[in-house]
Amino acid sequence: MKKIIQLEEKMLKELTNRARTSNIIDSELFSKYQVKRGLRDIDGRGVLVGLTEIGDVRSYIVEENEMVPIPGKLLYRGIDISDIVTGFMKTNSYGFEETCYLLLFGNLPNKEELKDFEELLAEYRSLPDDFVRDMILKMPSRDIMNSIARSVLAFYSLDDSADDTTIENVLKQCLKLIACFPLIAVYGYQAHSHYHGNKSLFIHSPQKNLSTAENILYMLRPDSKYTKLEATLLDLALVLHAEHGGGNNSSFVTHVVTSSGSDTYSVIAAALGSLKGPRHGGANIKVTQMFEDIKQNVENWEDDKEIEEYLVKLLNKKAFDRSGLIYGIGHAVYSISDPRAVIFKEHVARLAKEKGFEDEYNLYEKVEKLAPEAVGKVRKMYKGVSANVDFYSGFVYRMLDIPPELFTPIFAISRIAGWSAHRIEEIVNSGKIIRPAYKSVVKRKKYIDIDER
Repeated sequence: MKKIIQLEEKMLKELTNRARTSNIIDSELFSKYQVKRGLRDIDGRGVLVGLTEIGDVRSYIVEENEMVPIPGKLLYRGIDISDIVTGFMKTNSYGFEETCYLLLFGNLPNKEELKDFEELLAEYRSLPDDFVRDMILKMPSRDIMNSIARSVLAFYSLDDSADDTTIENVLKQCLKLIACFPLIAVYGYQAHSHYHGNKSLFIHSPQKNLSTAENILYMLRPDSKYTKLEATLLDLALVLHAEHGGGNNSSFVTHVVTSSGSDTYSVIAAALGSLKGPRHGGANIKVTQMFEDIKQNVENWEDDKEIEEYLVKLLNKKAFDRSGLIYGIGHAVYSISDPRAVIFKEHVARLAKEKGFEDEYNLYEKVEKLAPEAVGKVRKMYKGVSANVDFYSGFVYRMLDIPPELFTPIFAISRIAGWSAHRIEEIVNSGKIIRPAYKSVVKRKKYIDIDER
């Protein structure tokens, strides 16, 4: 047995080296053939590959053929996200459900339409018999995103019309997924917490009279208790994460897989795999971990100079994970400001005061202010940088006592609304299968018989 293990280790080491060296492409070739790496131009603008009416991300205007950065704007179906948030918050109501309706159907619902929609989601907010026991509790995952993806794929086996891609059937599938995502995410965490963390197991059934945000807190907490402000901030997080245009990685994946004619469950599982990545949905976990390191290494949280020195160390790969990144600062599209972060920040201070996190909130504010200055000193930039939505979202989740394992799943609970809208849009417009070009740059070789190699 020992020899087999040693042989395996030796072979894997050799094969890993071969796999690495055989896949290196000369970086100069990307410039030579004008490859838009990441489907982006050198100035950061995305390569236009499609049209959408669902979400719009704006960060610049063009004047005399020059890009001029502007404060970022995010629009859902043509409506500014700040107006959406102001609208439902001034009535002291929750906004995620009406946001889902807007993204799916193109217009804001009236009172009767919203009531009917909420009742439909409430009816769909249940899992098949024995699903929790057989799919979630019997195979707890160390990563809840994988647990959600497995559950989504299991829905395929339980759906007699799984491969029916008519709009009526796809809409029904999507609505059921929107309703059930909070359950499979929270139950997946409870299973993880119990079997991998030796903690008590709590399985609370959702309540039909509660909003999505309220149900998450109700099912997650042992005593099912929460405050109005806590539910309001979680609901706000769901609204802000629900959609971000067709070009973000997971929504683009949704379009790509949908264009192949695949089923809803395979499409959403693929989108989940994309969102799991730390460059996409997993970024807020890195922000909270980075701030824990800041708190350990910066003695005076009110000293701008000491904080900036630490940020410079981050950028020079001498602190935290030595990646050279200040997590939560900078965005692929926004430069002057991320509108989601701006909106979030307006409300985070209230929760920090209620929870006794005011000193930490002040530290976040200082890092937000000093980070762009540090980046400007250390790096040559094509554009400015600002705090993105991940900068504050992880902090909010911590104040809500939401475990880090659920940070990205909560993003998924929200973004399933946008994915569903993009899937339906792709089907309705009957586009071609998405197949961008890759140029082969390998030299021609002759086949050599095995005895002559």
